[in-house]
Amino acid sequence: MTKFLPSFILILLITLTPAAAQDSLIYESGGDLTPELSSFNVHFYDLDLKVNPSDSSVSGTVDIYFKAVQPTNKIALALDPRLNISAVKEDPAINGESTRSLKYTRSETDRTFYVYFPQTLQPGTKKTVRVEYDGVPRIAPRPPWDGGMVWEQTPSDDPWVGVAVQTIGAWTWWPNKDHPSDRADSVAINLTMPDDLIVASNGHLRGESVPEEGWKTWHWFVSTPISNYNVTLNAAPYEVIEKTYTSIDGTEMDIIFWVLPEYLEKGKELFPQFAEQLEFMEKIAGPYPFRADKYGVAHAPYLGMEHQSIIAYGANFQNDNMFGQNAGYDDLHQHELAHEWWGNLVTAWDWRDFWLHEGFGTYMQPLYAEHVGGREAYREMMTHLRARVIDDSDREVAPRQSMSSLEITQGTRGGNVYFKGAWFLHTLRYLIGDDYFFEALRRFAYPDPEMEKVTDGSHMRFATTDDFLHLTEEITGMDLKWLFEIYLRQPELPALYATRRAGFVRLEWQVPEGYRFPMPLEFYIGGEFVSLAPGDRGVISFEVDDHVEVEVDPYERILKTFELRTIGEDE
Repeated sequence: MTKFLPSFILILLITLTPAAAQDSLIYESGGDLTPELSSFNVHFYDLDLKVNPSDSSVSGTVDIYFKAVQPTNKIALALDPRLNISAVKEDPAINGESTRSLKYTRSETDRTFYVYFPQTLQPGTKKTVRVEYDGVPRIAPRPPWDGGMVWEQTPSDDPWVGVAVQTIGAWTWWPNKDHPSDRADSVAINLTMPDDLIVASNGHLRGESVPEEGWKTWHWFVSTPISNYNVTLNAAPYEVIEKTYTSIDGTEMDIIFWVLPEYLEKGKELFPQFAEQLEFMEKIAGPYPFRADKYGVAHAPYLGMEHQSIIAYGANFQNDNMFGQNAGYDDLHQHELAHEWWGNLVTAWDWRDFWLHEGFGTYMQPLYAEHVGGREAYREMMTHLRARVIDDSDREVAPRQSMSSLEITQGTRGGNVYFKGAWFLHTLRYLIGDDYFFEALRRFAYPDPEMEKVTDGSHMRFATTDDFLHLTEEITGMDLKWLFEIYLRQPELPALYATRRAGFVRLEWQVPEGYRFPMPLEFYIGGEFVSLAPGDRGVISFEVDDHVEVEVDPYERILKTFELRTIGEDE
């Protein structure tokens, strides 16, 4: 995992506006895992699609290979009702024939359609369903924040096509099982488009073919598990910049940048940052996860998106796109790159833990600012992020109930998933110290160091907020449940009240009833730094001469609200 103020970081800050083929259709992904969804697991998708920029249409077939894990004769798939299904077939043969058509039902107001089998599928049964379909997919109203297909023109008036569907789901342009807990082990992406375009997608290119005059098919293959929303296409008359990169584990892999011809020189200037940022992320979080395929960047007609092994980049080839800060590097690219670990390697299996994508992904920018500009650059960026935390939010960052992609980003929660999530990591770093903190980052990405050596997909995994809690407790030997509860499981920020009078300083933490908050405080007192822990009532008090300067939390390490009470106020 995952921005215009002016950057992609705000992709989900804005409440999504439901749009629909019918007025009542809600564009969202995931949610409750129903019996019709949980009864089967998809292990392979085979997309064979014709994408026509002249009429913004998509047509073709998607073969869905799955295994039943519970007895069922009915499975749930998803496809936008604006797209026409011409047939659903069972176990298609290699030559395209099928043993039989299957009954299916769908609604004009729901993404879900149901496929029925004439017999109960027993646990362990492997089946393939082919969906033949066509139509004009939803055009993204405001990509990437409000997603769909993107049909634009290059400065030379050539087609420039992209996809941005994390906010709403891949069902908007191809049929699939729509739930984040189910990602196929591998995906074949065969895209037929006009032969004057270069078509880039996830994974590695297995070849090209010519199905008819004027058209070319690009055969891409993803060799590792991938979330549906990460499946993408990028098409334009691209120029290609590439180099061989040696990963931290010694593996050689390709870095490839597909860039519009009009921006080739700017692309060449930006290109060295890709390897520099890759090297930093590998030091922080372990080897780049998809070195069996590539690291790709596609020049996109929208700001950005973290599509696995080929991120979309549309940040105008300038540094400091994310926050308008003098970060000194291309922070839009760095954010999307970070999602190759936080989102694509480590994936939330329910949208309720989306902060694991976006909070972690956002915190990588101040870490990289610290790497290139030192501690002051880090503090400046954290100060900027602090201004974006919504203090009076009425929604927790990591709810315990299941969430859809729309629910997790509604109201005041949307921005806090990014910024409060990042600030939580900042405060955690202060509490446990750098050694433990960076060990926790590395082990959250790769729990076993031996996993860092593999590239076959077995290193990829699903995770939850509690997984990260248990990991940090195991590494530190500390009880950290209170910290996670306060910052992630309920919305109210801890409040620090301070009083100073007559040679006496008193500070008190206040949190919602039923919670505790034994957070130590750092003080700058008369030129020296001192750390003090609160007592059972959350109070810290000490004597100090009135003329001595006292500064609380001088480096702003703790996410909190602060109030200095004047003499005469109740304590």
